[in-house]
Amino acid sequence: MNDPTGFPAHGTPPGALLAELDERLAADPDVHGARLFGLVYPTGLDDLEDLLAAVNRRYLFHNALNPFKFPGIAALESDVVAWTSDLLHCTGDGGGSMTSGGTESILMSMLVNRERARVRGVDRPQILAPVSAHPAYAKAAHYFDMEVVRIPLDAAYRADVAAAAELIGPATAVVVASAFSYPYGIMDPVADLAALAATHGAGCHVDACIGGFVLPFLERLGVDVPPWDFRVPGVTEISADVHKYGFVPKGASVVLHRDADWFGHQVFLYDDWPSGMYGSPGVAGARSAAPIATAWAALRHLGIDGYVDIARDLLDVTRRFRTALDAIPELAVVGAPIGPVMAFTTTGPDLPVDGVGAAMDARGWHLNRIVDPPGLHLMLSPAHAGVLDALVADLRASVAAPGEADGGPVRYS
Repeated sequence: MNDPTGFPAHGTPPGALLAELDERLAADPDVHGARLFGLVYPTGLDDLEDLLAAVNRRYLFHNALNPFKFPGIAALESDVVAWTSDLLHCTGDGGGSMTSGGTESILMSMLVNRERARVRGVDRPQILAPVSAHPAYAKAAHYFDMEVVRIPLDAAYRADVAAAAELIGPATAVVVASAFSYPYGIMDPVADLAALAATHGAGCHVDACIGGFVLPFLERLGVDVPPWDFRVPGVTEISADVHKYGFVPKGASVVLHRDADWFGHQVFLYDDWPSGMYGSPGVAGARSAAPIATAWAALRHLGIDGYVDIARDLLDVTRRFRTALDAIPELAVVGAPIGPVMAFTTTGPDLPVDGVGAAMDARGWHLNRIVDPPGLHLMLSPAHAGVLDALVADLRASVAAPGEADGGPVRYS
């Protein structure tokens, strides 16, 4: 018998292994059950998922580290970067790469801005970011010996441009804007922040890790989307996750730079060892090829038309949920979210939002939490259309009979 705390002494047959994994999977949420509101993004499209599973299988053991050994994988990555550049209107000679996710894309952007600031003599470059910006900016500052200067939010939960103008200075390497923010699903005033950054010679990184594969298609559906992408002067970089609303398996993001020389700061090259030149555009050395291939397959398979169709369904489920939520007087949406990500809170002190969350937990829903203001948070996907009536009914019931406020964990994407 194997010691559960030690390295397995004996092999286990495949059937027994798969049975054990099935048992372990039962302890986790069902990623196809449409009761998660973040972490996974189900479309409900079986043909798309079958295609991605087949592509994943083909590239399961490939390594994207060496583009000379695997030029086919390098070509797939080049296509994904080029298509994303076109989608986000990055014209000219800009550069970019795929990464493992939004955090790595943000890390690479902050590294580039640090290097550029150091060239002009800044010892400890600053990241000027809204308090609603993703923690990856603080992580980048921790890793790269930078400093985060936090921009307060205005009454609409957007970065306060006037406050940013007071905070920006000679040490500012980059100004951050979210399109849209994770906590609230709200657009920062990208054009104003980018103009401020340009005036001070700083970069402007737009975090579109969530919105990058939503906003272009909402715009095509007639939604009034404020300027946010490379059409905005002063925007120097954008990150966009294909593995969120691009609907591919985890491990696929894109970071883009307006100018090619910026991308040069992202690439690490080293030849002072016996094996010659080593190069990498990201944190990782060896990289799984499967996320690159599945991203390529999804973009190629769906195209603009396919993503617009998905966005239409996503917009419909979002509007239906908002209508139902607005009809519950004890609840109120935080700010004015533009798309499928939103937070809501309670309207009076007698109904703790944590109690509503606890009651929803007990009913099998995995709502996220925010802490400022205390609230519940959703990232809707097209597959939620099939459970929307049950979700709203349980939400009404949870308002009527809240659970015990438990200070539940903040859950993030």
